[in-house]
Amino acid sequence: MIRLLFLIPLILSVVWILYLKSRGYTLKQGKQGFLYIFIFSAVIAVFYTLMMLVTQHQ
Repeated sequence: MIRLLFLIPLILSVVWILYLKSRGYTLKQGKQGFLYIFIFSAVIAVFYTLMMLVTQHQ
């Protein structure tokens, strides 16, 4: 599952692009949404990284 985490921002971005296009907005007008997607994805990546470090057996 961890190796598929890169799909989260990719899928969210595609959904966001489709939403913008269906509402008649440009990608430039939707850049705030892309920022939110990036932040959300970064938080998930940091969380999983920390959990891997915390639960790593020695």
